[in-house]
Amino acid sequence: MTDNNTNHDSGAGAEGPDRVIGTPSPAGESLAGATATAHERRHEGPYPAVETHPRPEEMQRKGEKLAALWFLVAFLAGIGFFVSYFSFPPNAEGEPAIADPQTAQYANMLMGGTIALALFAIGAGMTVWARRVMPHYEVSSPYDELPSSPEEKGSFSDFFMQGAHESGFTKRPLMRRTLLLAMVPLGLAPIVLLRDTGPLPGDKLKHTMWEDGMRMVVEGTDRLIRASDLDEVGGMVTALPESHDPEHGLSLNDQAKTVVLLIKMDPADFSDEMTQQQLDWTHDGIVAYSKICTHVGCPAALYEQTSHRILCPCHQSTFDAANGAKVVFGPAHRALPQLPVRVDDEGYLVAAGDFSSAVGPTFWDAEKGD
Repeated sequence: MTDNNTNHDSGAGAEGPDRVIGTPSPAGESLAGATATAHERRHEGPYPAVETHPRPEEMQRKGEKLAALWFLVAFLAGIGFFVSYFSFPPNAEGEPAIADPQTAQYANMLMGGTIALALFAIGAGMTVWARRVMPHYEVSSPYDELPSSPEEKGSFSDFFMQGAHESGFTKRPLMRRTLLLAMVPLGLAPIVLLRDTGPLPGDKLKHTMWEDGMRMVVEGTDRLIRASDLDEVGGMVTALPESHDPEHGLSLNDQAKTVVLLIKMDPADFSDEMTQQQLDWTHDGIVAYSKICTHVGCPAALYEQTSHRILCPCHQSTFDAANGAKVVFGPAHRALPQLPVRVDDEGYLVAAGDFSSAVGPTFWDAEKGD
């Protein structure tokens, strides 16, 4: 029995003492390793073949078409942004049509929607590109010294070009060209938006439609205001200029610029710090201040008659109505503009001119003269 198994044992010994029947021989393993090494040497990508898993060609072609479609959508959305932007040119009076709040709402929706779609489509196209065209890498690298060796620095260019080739940027012209096409409108958009920086407003921000002799009406009505309507100390009325266009009335822009608070005070309560000119702008204790806060333009509509404080509810800026509406608290640092008032021959309250200073939030030269 022993003699009969001598050849088999010898063969097993040649194969190795622990070899199991049906498993590959060490020679086969060596051959497989040699094949993998040869394949690794043939691989031209930036990473070794064992770490690189290319996508199937069919998947790459479908991914290229899908990514190109997304880039085309981004291009059309970018063109839509320009169309939306230039659809609101200045009107006949030289004022931007987009200054109308309702028009501005539509313009913002169109421009915001198209630019958002363009950015989303580019992101979607890049995602498809990375997941369906570029190969998948499983990269592991040891912690080496941070400075690169001269050999690594010299091979960077080859590494970069090999990575660009594997990414499909040079191999897939349809995807590359549609990506570049989609980026053109986005690249031009900031340049076009420079249109909004001019022309300079001049002194338009410092003047409103108020002028000497213009009567006042209660906000939201056409009822003219007489001085006798504010006969009680502490009374307050929100007023606007009388409109001479009964069909349309005042525009929202004019209302925002001209709205005033009429406050009835005891003349003895006015501060000694008020100038004589400011006192002359009042009538029998009636003083008019802009209702628009000089911080960010909120309506300063709250009035406390005991302390003579005007409060803006947005950020708690507080103004002293008895002292030229000077700031006594809060982030605002400029007093509410005062409107000169008087009465006409029929006893109606009228403006005696325009505001003492620019209305609304402070800008860089708001306190400078014309």
